Amino acid sequence: MAFEIVSDGLNKEKFKAVLLYIISRCENKPNVGKTLICKLLYFSDFNYYEIHEKSITDETYLKYERGPYPTHIDDTIDELINDDVIEMRKEPYFNTTIHKHYLKKSPDLSLLNTGELRVINDVIDKLGDYSAKEASNYSHGDMPWMIAEDNDELDYEYVFYRDPEYSVRDYDREIHN
Repeated sequence: MAFEIVSDGLNKEKFKAVLLYIISRCENKPNVGKTLICKLLYFSDFNYYEIHEKSITDETYLKYERGPYPTHIDDTIDELINDDVIEMRKEPYFNTTIHKHYLKKSPDLSLLNTGELRVINDVIDKLGDYSAKEASNYSHGDMPWMIAEDNDELDYEYVFYRDPEYSVRDYDREIHN
């Protein structure tokens, strides 16, 4: 199977696979709407980059007020809804309404390797119970978001300057090997 790469480097099929996997893991969590999904995508890509020096999806993320925002999220969700792969429902969550996504078909995980799934699972385990506001606030402390100007692209390379709270790579072990 050939991967579809768009002009800006996005691996669209892997982006879909990661998105669908996140939805599959989180669709029964009442707190996980689109905002939180965006943060889970961001930390999956950027954490994987810190460990492996490459992104899972090569997605471009922008610095928005509520945190990192994947540039292809809206088109991809629309495409998955139109292809009858997922459905979106507006549901109440405390004093707000969130956009919840549900799978209509099982995701094809063959595009994701064990290391990628491990990082995605670690991100979901850490942030999956956060509210959108908590996840947004947390993302504001990550170096790639902090260093970028409003509405600009986040630079993957800044993961190597993260504070210890955000860092996922064991630099001490590498030095001693």
